[in-house]
Amino acid sequence: MSATARKTAPMPTDILARKGGAPLVSLTAYTTPMAQVMDGICDFVLVGDSVGMVLHGLPSTLDVTMEMMILHGQAVRRGLAQSMLVIDMPFGSYEQSPAQAFENAARLMRETGAGAVKLEGGEVMEDTIAFLTKRGIPVMAHIGLTPQSIHTLGGYKVQGRGAAATQLMADAQAVTRAGAFAVVLEKVPQALADQITETVAIPTIGIGASAQCDGQILVVDDMLGLFTAFKAKFVKRYAHLGDDAKAAVQAYADEVTARSFPGPEHVFSDEVSKT
Repeated sequence: MSATARKTAPMPTDILARKGGAPLVSLTAYTTPMAQVMDGICDFVLVGDSVGMVLHGLPSTLDVTMEMMILHGQAVRRGLAQSMLVIDMPFGSYEQSPAQAFENAARLMRETGAGAVKLEGGEVMEDTIAFLTKRGIPVMAHIGLTPQSIHTLGGYKVQGRGAAATQLMADAQAVTRAGAFAVVLEKVPQALADQITETVAIPTIGIGASAQCDGQILVVDDMLGLFTAFKAKFVKRYAHLGDDAKAAVQAYADEVTARSFPGPEHVFSDEVSKT
């Protein structure tokens, strides 16, 4: 069934069942209006911790809090009826122990209505993912470039080149073993992404990986040209709304300065309507 024909949002089991089938479509969203635009087009919508950089002007995702994720998760949930909501677990909310991860994941799902959580890490998170999935928390994994680990990774670099490919494959197999229903592959060489996609039994969601992944995701503000602080190699601009918005603001300013706005059609007369 196509996304446009679907009447209800898919569940994690539906996403898992798409392995090897029609590619999964996903974007991030942080607000109700943007979620409404995506609803029924995307199979799932991610409330990413990228919200810290995109909407709050933070230098990285590391300062994003549970409260921020809940606030934006609730906003996105209000805009969705036909797409599944997935929400990122912010840095520091799951790494300490499986018990900590469960407490925070349960809170995120309970307070936002999300259908699943996403967390970063491969083998190191295997026990945590297993702990969550055995207790009713659907988990989408995220390996390769994991933005919450940029300080240990040395920046936003491609992951899995050369000998590091063995570890990345091990990470993909570990999260699959642990019960994740899908795994995001970020900034992974194409050949390795293809190999992982062929090897693991869960859908791979590419972002800077390969067109042969089982699905794709982008930050919506990147692909619409709203976020222009920088542009990653893997981003394709499908619109330039940032430029359009700046031009519109300038046009507004020009009309205000010239006193041509508001015009007669935008103001009210002293006459009382008889109807």
